Amino acid sequence: MAHRTTAILSIAAVLALAASAAAGQSCPEPLRDARRLVLVTAGGMATSAATMQLFRRASPNDRWQRIGESAPARIGRAGMAWGHPFLRLRREGEPVKLEGDKRAPAGIYRIGRSFGFTASHRRNHLRLTRQSVCVDDAGSPAYNTITSRRRIGAKVHAERMGTNANYRQGLVVDYPTNAAARAGSCIFIHVWRSPDRPTAGCVALSEARVKALQDFAAPGAVLAILPAEALRRLPGCLPAGAEALN
Repeated sequence: MAHRTTAILSIAAVLALAASAAAGQSCPEPLRDARRLVLVTAGGMATSAATMQLFRRASPNDRWQRIGESAPARIGRAGMAWGHPFLRLRREGEPVKLEGDKRAPAGIYRIGRSFGFTASHRRNHLRLTRQSVCVDDAGSPAYNTITSRRRIGAKVHAERMGTNANYRQGLVVDYPTNAAARAGSCIFIHVWRSPDRPTAGCVALSEARVKALQDFAAPGAVLAILPAEALRRLPGCLPAGAEALN
């Protein structure tokens, strides 16, 4: 009987692992092979108050393990709207991300290079200068890129980064925008102005949290920005029980 019970348990474990692997294959591509996750959730699409939590796993087939305590975050002044790559998760009536809408792009995106006002030992770190800007002009070939004002000239509309204290520490979000659809640009994780001040569409945290996140994300990480209710739309992809964070 003991051998039979052990065999049954072994079969159950194999089936559970197979189910987990199958679920992983159906997850959005940025999340499918991720081993580090920055999860930012809000109570709804229209709120700027959010919660950030970190997770890690040893391999894509393992379960997500929570790291540390959750932390307050701020997102867009108008909340969030679905980024164009994730419209399949959208429900009727939920907004779609557009340039200038003051909404963070709901979806899952790779976290790119760190940046700031000072030099860093981190690989590929971008040191901002007073000339550093991010182009939010959909008519420009440089749309959604960080460049210098000298390079693009005075007529192209761009967000000044090198003189904005919110960008003294931050991380680029690799947001795959669409200029033709004016799908939004210049999405970052950066220092908040204050705990109760929303952003123009980025994710904002305390400076200490941003610095810690730069280290956490250095080996590669993905950012998920989602309304709490939408987590169930990705079964098997996100940490179990994450809905309870908000």
